[in-house]
Formats: sequence, C-alpha cells, structure tokens
Amino acid sequence: MSVTIPFLRPDAAAKTPNLTAESVLGALAMATLVVDDQGAIRYANSAAEQLFKSSASLLTRVPLADILPPNGVVMPMVAQAIEADAPTSAYGVVLDTPKTGVRTVSVHIAPISDNPGWVVISLEEQTRAIKFGQQLEHRNSARSMTAMAALLAHEVKNPLSGIRGAAQLLGQSAAEEDRKLTQLICDEADRIVALVNRMEVFSDDRPLERGPVNIHAVLERVRRIAENGFASTVKFIERYDPSLPPVNGNHDQLVQVFLNLVKNAAEAVPSKSGEIILSTSFQPGVRVAVSGSAGRVQLPLVVTVQDNGAGIPEDLHPHLFDPFVTTKPKGSGLGLALVAKIITDHGGIIEFESSHARTIFKIMLPIVLGEA
Repeated sequence: MSVTIPFLRPDAAAKTPNLTAESVLGALAMATLVVDDQGAIRYANSAAEQLFKSSASLLTRVPLADILPPNGVVMPMVAQAIEADAPTSAYGVVLDTPKTGVRTVSVHIAPISDNPGWVVISLEEQTRAIKFGQQLEHRNSARSMTAMAALLAHEVKNPLSGIRGAAQLLGQSAAEEDRKLTQLICDEADRIVALVNRMEVFSDDRPLERGPVNIHAVLERVRRIAENGFASTVKFIERYDPSLPPVNGNHDQLVQVFLNLVKNAAEAVPSKSGEIILSTSFQPGVRVAVSGSAGRVQLPLVVTVQDNGAGIPEDLHPHLFDPFVTTKPKGSGLGLALVAKIITDHGGIIEFESSHARTIFKIMLPIVLGEA
C-alpha cells in the first residue's frame, strides 16, 4: 500500500513535500500494520519488520492470521474494532509466535473511516522497557555488592586471620581429639576467606582496560575450555556473523563472562542430549544512556548463549542476577551477579528468556568505532 497524501496542513506540506503519512508511519518505533477488509496486510512499517523478522514485501503478501495466532488476543480485537467502528486497546498482552518469540506488548487497533473494514494495528513492545528496568536493578545489585565486599574485606578477613592463627597455636599443644576441632576452625576460616575473596572482585573500581576484542576469538576459547572439561559431552552449535566489528572491551573479563554462562548452560542441559548454541549478530537501533554523560552508546553487537535445559524456575526470574541467588545445591550465587557487573562495566546489557526446554542469555555490547 502506498500512502502518498501529505497529512500536514497545505501550507506546511508545501514546505515539506516529501513528508507523507507513509514516511511518518515508517519512522514510528511501534510496529504498525494496515489490514484490509479481507484480513490481508497492506502495509507494514520498519518496526513491524523488526518485530516479525520479515521484510515489508513479505508481510504484505500474507494474511494477518498467518503471523498472529487466531486464538490470541489481537484477532478478536480486530473484529471488535470493525464491528463497533471504534478504536480499541489492550495492555500487557503476551505475544507468542514463532517469529516474535514471547513478548509483552500494548495493542492499539483503530478502524480507517475512509475504508470500511480496514484497520490500523499498532503493537508497542513493553518487553524492552521491562528489561531495561531490570538492567537498572542489576546495576543497583552490583553497587550493593561493591559496598558489602569492601566491608567484608576490612571487617571479616582481618579477624579471621587472627582466629585461624590462634587455632593453629592451640592445635600444636592440644590433644589428638581436640586437634580435630582446631583443624575444623582453620578449615572454616579458610572457607569464609575464599568466599570473601570471590566477593572482592565486586569492590574493584579501577577503570576498565578496554580495547578492540574479537568476540569470536573469545567464544572459540570458551568453547575449547568447555569441550575439554566440564562440557565434554555437550554438543556445541556455532552461528556466527563473521562480518562483525570488534567489541570495545576487556578480553579476559569477556572470557570470564561467557565461561560462566556456558558452564551454567552445561550444568542445565540433559546428560545425553545436551546442546548449547553460541550465536552472534548485528542489531542496530539499541542505545542506552551512559551515567555521567548526556550521550548515548549504541549496543549493536549481540551474543546469545542458548541451551536446551529444563529452564529457570519462574520465581527466580526477577532476582536471577542478585547475589546469592542460585538453583545449585552447592552454588554460591555469585556467578551471574559477577556476569552482570562485568557487562555493566562494559556499558552493555544482559537479558534472558527461559521456558521449558530452552534458556537464552542475550548480551548486547558496544563496538569499536572509527579510530577507537
């Protein structure tokens, strides 16, 4: 469908002859579809192309029922808008299709008065806003861990070394039966020190040493470590975009991030049919504000780690990146908190989706631009 009639006042349109309803719809951030009285899609803007992962030329050759589930919320709303000849809206609608995946959207449907039976459908994604809000929570969690780690390093490690030294001295002159108790004190003190040492990384506020990093070299190293160790029975599938530019980051810390994610995935997959998919892609359009700056950073490089495990319990989803949250019987719950901190230090974003038999962690990172 070609919309060529300028929607502005005649005098304003004369000054901007190329500004048409089609160009404005194409610039909207919400996915917009125009559907005719036969249920066929006649127009799709660029946001709709991104949402349904299809070109506008392809979308305009299929009926609406081919891309939206007929038993879902949207199709009855279309019928309602046509029958009542009035706009209708719904918020917090879960859209679950093979093209879109699971997304939370606001739906707005309005009939076109000049064309009976035609409607405009707008799908405004709320999932992204929700995830950005969660990302801020992850950053707050990392800040809390920083303060706690600094406190523990100062107030706990020093007294523990004194307790351990005293226990060793007592053990030298204690009876055999009591020597077991002094050794127990030493072992427990060492265990607490090891935990505090792991947490001290959160209090490291030194500037991050960054440079051009080949993300595929990082993933290749992680895969080799995994295949020769904890994931020797897991099948790895690589789906890389070889044209991606370098990441602006720290090589060793990125290795640590993906090693943690792959290790978690390897522990979650079935023992005989475990599968981990590593993929990279370029996704323009994602920008985030940088603390202390008026500018925004683009995060076009996307890395995903997907496994076919049983999924993450739903009650853990809001707190997954918080410290000490874990599903492992012997886990400390610091691995994903550390991953979130490192990604935050890189100015990136980490998201996840989990359902039965599938969990996906998605990391968006900045790239090296120009002379950087």
